[in-house]
Amino acid sequence: MAQSAVPAAPLPSAPAAAPEVLAPISLKEIAPWAVFGGILMLILLYFVGAEQGAVAVLSGETVHEWVHDGRHLLGFPCH
Repeated sequence: MAQSAVPAAPLPSAPAAAPEVLAPISLKEIAPWAVFGGILMLILLYFVGAEQGAVAVLSGETVHEWVHDGRHLLGFPCH
C-alpha cells in the first residue's frame, strides 16, 4: 500500500447544537384535518357496517363482498 504524502487535515469541530423546540399545533390548524379524517372514518364505518341491501347506496353485492371479511373481523353480522 502506498502512503499519502499529504497529511490529513484536522476535522473542524462543530458547535454543539441546541435541542430544537417545536411550537405546539394550534386547534385552528388541526381542526380541518380532524373533521376530514372523522368524515372519512364515518364513511368507512358505513360501508363496512351497514352497506348490505336494505339501506344500500350502491346497488348489487359488490361492496358487501369487498368488505365481507372486515365486517366479520369487526363483529358486524351480515348473514
